[in-house]
Formats: sequence, C-alpha cells, structure tokens
Amino acid sequence: MSTLFLLRHGAILQQEPRRFIGQTDHPLTEAGRRQAALWSEVLSDVPFAAAVSSDLCRCRETAAIVLGGRDLAVRPEPRLREIALGAFEGLTVDEVRQRYPGAYERRGCDIAGFCPQGGESFAAVQSRAVAVLTELQPLCGNVLVVAHGGVNRTILCHALGIDLSRLFRLGQDYCRLNLLDLGPDCWRVDGLNLAPIAPWRFPGP
Repeated sequence: MSTLFLLRHGAILQQEPRRFIGQTDHPLTEAGRRQAALWSEVLSDVPFAAAVSSDLCRCRETAAIVLGGRDLAVRPEPRLREIALGAFEGLTVDEVRQRYPGAYERRGCDIAGFCPQGGESFAAVQSRAVAVLTELQPLCGNVLVVAHGGVNRTILCHALGIDLSRLFRLGQDYCRLNLLDLGPDCWRVDGLNLAPIAPWRFPGP
C-alpha cells in the first residue's frame, strides 16, 4: 500500500481582478516559498519512497523546497499539470463573457465536461491524473505528489466517489496537504486540506 502525500503548490501572484491561470507557468511568491518551507519542517521525519510533481515550475519548486536536503529526485510529470483553459487563459471573467458570450455560463452548467476553445475538461484532467496515481499504487511507503488545486480536486473526487460537478466543494488552499491510502481495492482519504500547524501527527509509522 502507498500513502500519498498530495500537496498543492505554494502561493503564486494573483492579480485583481483575478484571471484564469490554468497552465500558465507562474513561479512561487516569497510567501509560497515560506509555505513550502513549513512543510519541509513538518515532514522532516517522514521517509519518502518517491516524489512526483507537475512539471510546471510552481510545483517543481514547492517539491524541491519540501524535500530540501534529501537525496531524493522529484520526477516531473506533465499529466499532473493544471487544467488547460485554452482561450480562457489570462482573461478575467468579464473578458471571457465579452469575447465568448455564453461560454462562462455553459462552463458553470457543466463543470465536468465543458472544454474552453483549445482547452480541456475537468473529466479529462481527472483521467490523466488518476492514471498517474494508479501507476504509483504498487509502490510501498510514502509518496510525495505536488500538483494543483484543480488536479487535486479531481483526484479527491475519484477517491471519495464524488461527482465532478461538486469538485469546488472541496477546499484546496495554497500549500495544503491531503493524505490518501492507495490500497489494492480502494483509495481512502485520511486527511483533506491540512495545514502545517503543530502539534500534528501523521497516521501510521
């Protein structure tokens, strides 16, 4: 059985009004680096058998900080990238409504299946992300996975048997941790959107 430490990347710069980011490759802010450093302290006694992250820099940097000082390479995995938002990338909600009338509303009515022009659906994200975790399932021990808010929510929906239409009911704040046991017959969620606040104990050895 693998115990999955599924972490969202640290904070990145957000503009006001907020814009769709998707796969745009933003780096961590200093606040994001500090968030990752807290997890480096909290997880210092946890032995990791493997580490995988999205290949976008905000995830790779988060993983590198969390594992700082360890002799463990992080495998970059494109299938753990955030959802591709195509024509929506970089736009505000108002700009999407102006340029693509009705598209934002259609997305809201079908959050699982809607594809922006040149982008992908959350159903497609779930398919590729769950495939990565299924490949990790035979590993024994702890596995660090650093990905994105949308990706993590699709994974948690799969593990909990929740329809993707409800994915935004699951909190996934910057640099928060989820704990999953990937058993041979089912995936169990042991922790959701956890903060690195002491005193804190992980289940198991």
